Amino acid sequence: MKWRIASVAFLLGSLSSGLTWLSVQPVLFRLLDALRRWVPEGSSEEETLSRVRGVLPWLLGLDLVALTVLTYVVLDLMVGRPLRRTEAVVEQFGRMEWEPQLVPTQGGTLVSRIQRSLQRMAEALREEQALTRAQMTSLRESNAQLARTQTELVASERMATVGRLAAGVAHEVGNPLAGILGYVALARAKADTPELKDFLKRIDHEVQRIDQIIRGLLDLGRPGTTSLGPVEVAAVVETCVRLVRAAPELSGVTVSLELEPGLLARADPGPLSQIVINLLLNAAQAMGGQGRVRVSTRRTADEVRLLVEDGGTGIPDDVMPRLFEPFFTTKGREGTGLGLAVSLRLAQIMGGRLEAENAQGGGARFTVCLPVL
Repeated sequence: MKWRIASVAFLLGSLSSGLTWLSVQPVLFRLLDALRRWVPEGSSEEETLSRVRGVLPWLLGLDLVALTVLTYVVLDLMVGRPLRRTEAVVEQFGRMEWEPQLVPTQGGTLVSRIQRSLQRMAEALREEQALTRAQMTSLRESNAQLARTQTELVASERMATVGRLAAGVAHEVGNPLAGILGYVALARAKADTPELKDFLKRIDHEVQRIDQIIRGLLDLGRPGTTSLGPVEVAAVVETCVRLVRAAPELSGVTVSLELEPGLLARADPGPLSQIVINLLLNAAQAMGGQGRVRVSTRRTADEVRLLVEDGGTGIPDDVMPRLFEPFFTTKGREGTGLGLAVSLRLAQIMGGRLEAENAQGGGARFTVCLPVL
């Protein structure tokens, strides 16, 4: 743009100088000729007039240069700089940047109007961009919420179907298992060889494991109704901790309690106790029976939260999506894969939810959320 302004300035300077020369040159030359008639020939005055006549073309060149420079400066101040600033703003618009640095009222009426129009357009685009960002954020949150809701609905429906099927199977299998356990106990009492006693002990262990699975299936298929009322969460947690302290899994585990006294939730003490005990046992097993488990409670605006945190290695990323699936376990033959699935089902029956995540300092954190009373 500077070269264009320089070209225009040179053209205007040449035109102005040419017009000046054409208008002034005849008068000057006639004046010089008239003066020479009054000056004696060979005098110093005549020589001075000759020099003045020779200097006139140089003065014309200086006039051309001066007019060109002056015209360039005026055009650059009045047109060039405002247009370059406007061009930079348009380039900002092209890069989707809506914070232009415009100084209106520069560059004459036309350029000022263009700048004011660009300023208004920038403000409108900035407001539209802010509105679009807010809408995108809201849409992302809505999509995430819909995805979570869909996942919960699918999981709930799957668990309900599995529960109905499991309840029927468990009812039919439970009675024969009780009979088998009774006969195994009688056989162990009459066994007379160590090898036979060992076989019967293994049979008893496996049958009891089947019985645990059956009981878990019965809990999983429990109907979605229960007796809900005011429950002091701290009292339930303290009772559960006393019950599990003697368990082998917690022999080397320290359980620290940070409970708010008098915190009431709308729940059922029985299912809530089952959830807490299961989470405590899982936490102890995740640490290999050595470490510290922290149990705390807190209240938000509309719910009571019970947190169980362990100092283990945390939940692997590939395990997290399947954590609450029935029969999914990372304990091998030592686990049934029903503990967390049953706990989630019980929490949902009470109108709450069970969440799992990895804590920042390491280990896993399970949160039981219950409606506040």
